[in-house]
Amino acid sequence: MQNTVTKAAPISWSILLPLALAQFICSYAATTMNVSISVIAKDLGTDVRAIQITITFFTLTMAALMIPGSKLTDIWGRKFCLMLGLIVYGLGALIATFAQGIGLLMFGYSLLEGVGTALLIPPVYILCTVSFLDLPTRARAFGVISAAGGIGAAAGPLIGGVITTTISWRASFALQVLVVALIIVLSRRLADPGVQGAKPKFDIIGTILSAAGLVFVVLGILQAGTYGWITASQNFTIGNTVVIPQGGISPVWLFVGIGALFLVGFFFWIRSRERAGKEPLLSTRLFHNRTSNLGLVTQLIQWFIIQGSFFVISVYLQEVHHYNAIQTGLALTPTTIGILIAGALAGRLAQRRTQKRLIWAGFVLTIVGMILLLLLAGLTSSSLASIPGLLLLGLGVGTMLTSSVNVVQSSFPDKEQGEISGLSRSASNLGSSLGTAIAGSVLVTTLVQPDKTYPLALITLVVIACIGLIAALLLPPNPVQSGTATQTGEIRGKA
Repeated sequence: MQNTVTKAAPISWSILLPLALAQFICSYAATTMNVSISVIAKDLGTDVRAIQITITFFTLTMAALMIPGSKLTDIWGRKFCLMLGLIVYGLGALIATFAQGIGLLMFGYSLLEGVGTALLIPPVYILCTVSFLDLPTRARAFGVISAAGGIGAAAGPLIGGVITTTISWRASFALQVLVVALIIVLSRRLADPGVQGAKPKFDIIGTILSAAGLVFVVLGILQAGTYGWITASQNFTIGNTVVIPQGGISPVWLFVGIGALFLVGFFFWIRSRERAGKEPLLSTRLFHNRTSNLGLVTQLIQWFIIQGSFFVISVYLQEVHHYNAIQTGLALTPTTIGILIAGALAGRLAQRRTQKRLIWAGFVLTIVGMILLLLLAGLTSSSLASIPGLLLLGLGVGTMLTSSVNVVQSSFPDKEQGEISGLSRSASNLGSSLGTAIAGSVLVTTLVQPDKTYPLALITLVVIACIGLIAALLLPPNPVQSGTATQTGEIRGKA
């Protein structure tokens, strides 16, 4: 099937700039703490594991509440949710700036910034979709926003490292407050065409079930660093009661099992509401589109790799090589450069290559980059040895980020953009949570020798990236065109 070339309309930067900045700052917040782990832990009198949990729960809050947040955009309005999310996010960053303990840091950063992000990110993608109507322009707009997210995640360590070293880690949160204030000013002129038709009702039970399921699954994975993956390396207690004795099954599977039960309950709940003619939190029809399902898998794994690799490499450099924040940020700069190069070439690549090819090529570059990191780290302790691997990692991630978003969003018509945007962002943030939780748990585990945990964590990331590559290869030859055709009824069931 040949691509139909349509000339893209000019992009309105008054619309796109605040949306891109909003995605940038949320992605920045997810990675900037990585380079300050040791400093924050020392300043607040805690340890690396506590900071790992704080970072994980930030992305987990986003993942758990992104779908409900997306539903609220159809009830309260897109622009209202964007502004409310920015205010909540800014308040959380302000609290984190002055936090004197890990509890207050988690409240401001993990909870309030996470809730704010869940409210503001779905409107970003929905407003982009309804503001840019022709596919070429929309693809360019998605490219700018996705690139802003990728650059925010990649530049977070460098910017955070410079600020932490020259001023304080608290100043990094203060910067977020200032950027959020700027976005609020720029967003005042955004136009919201509004939701057509009757407003849906909010599904409270569905929200509780889905959020509880995701929280227990990720919380379970976090237990692996302390108790191991298979059998408990020590007693697991609640209060003074030993729930699982040493040598019993790891509590990882207790928590994951509880989470799975909640998620199964969520599925049956939304299906029962649909059969009763009521509005569910998430329509099951979104999972009937094979192209979108595969695109969601690639999105989840991309952010798994970004967050997981940044956390693992940052902890390794700070704990083993005793790098300070700015040295850690500079060491990760090749990844930022790679994403910038790929972002600059994204438009040309999209005109010459299909979305499928860009996604699987991105995974190949990413896998090769991580293998180079693994091999060269074993040969020398010099940070220069990591440059080729980190550069390829950035090139790979930057090549496929925009394409995956475009595949998922373009698989559904405008009236379903609210739901699919929430599901898409939830998948990305769940990937970030799992990346930090799984790769981080391998890194801080006490079950293998300390010098073996870094290679083991990288091998884990390579295996997950290979799963993403398989999902990319299973996409149809031209997934965006297939998805668009499905919307208009020209093709049924071929996606």
